Amino acid sequence: MQGENLTVWSFFLLEGFSRSPALEIVLFVFSLVTYLIALLGNSTLILIIVRDSRLQTPMYLFLGNLSVLDICYTSASIPTLLVNLLSSQKTIIFSGCAVQMYLSLAMGSTECVLLAVMAYDRYVAICDPLRYPVIMSRQVCMQMAAVSWVTGCLTALLETSFTLQVPLCGNLIDHFTCEILAVLKLACARSLLVDTIMLVVSVLLLPGPMLFICISYVFILSAILRISSAEGRNKAFSTCGAHLTVVILYYGAALSMYLKPPSSSSQEVDKIISLLYGVLTPMLNPIIYSLRNKEVKEAVKKVLGRIPLYRTHGHL
Repeated sequence: MQGENLTVWSFFLLEGFSRSPALEIVLFVFSLVTYLIALLGNSTLILIIVRDSRLQTPMYLFLGNLSVLDICYTSASIPTLLVNLLSSQKTIIFSGCAVQMYLSLAMGSTECVLLAVMAYDRYVAICDPLRYPVIMSRQVCMQMAAVSWVTGCLTALLETSFTLQVPLCGNLIDHFTCEILAVLKLACARSLLVDTIMLVVSVLLLPGPMLFICISYVFILSAILRISSAEGRNKAFSTCGAHLTVVILYYGAALSMYLKPPSSSSQEVDKIISLLYGVLTPMLNPIIYSLRNKEVKEAVKKVLGRIPLYRTHGHL
């Protein structure tokens, strides 16, 4: 529908990877497999955290929230990608685009805050272990998790609502999803207000939490090096190593996407990074925490041990 000064689009075309048709089948298989593994891994992690009383601790409460975030984040964009990779008509209606943009931003922003909260949890556990049960009580942990969700959802609502009010001079999005930066490239003119909101939110949710995490780990490393027993040091490194690995994966991809000069890489490279960020990180998170965590391994054995087929034919 076209007006004198403004075009309101009822649907968008997603460019996706149409310029590389031969790559689409490969990407479909890759995305489907990693998506299913991410769903299975994170769902399993949530299940064992809920069912095993030994995992009713702050660290696993936050880890359960992280798994929920990963499931929601991948489910916001990957099913649409899978359909479009096999379709010649890669379209999405306006309301679907708005929901997709909001959910991706909300889940990503919430995870930024939650990873900082998890760093604080590790800091208290290692640097002030005697007061840990008092400082990180269940009520406090629930409040911290809630703040993470509210912060992510509100900032995403702010970004999405202002972005969707920007006049667009086209409806072909050069991306496989309604990614906010790709949509803003269709704007008829730059909006100072939207640019300011994007910059402020990006700085608050990327370098801000990352700096907090780095400072926390400086104190954590200092405390670990003062532990006299090798077993104690190894246990501390193990509990922190999984979190730190996830932080590096997550922030590495996020910073490369949202805090780089606009012309520093091609749009095709941005799409590949976004795809890896969208499916690989959620898939790897439960694997990283399971491989490096004895309690999680034992909980998995306990759950599998209740399955008759497992008890009859094998063991972990």
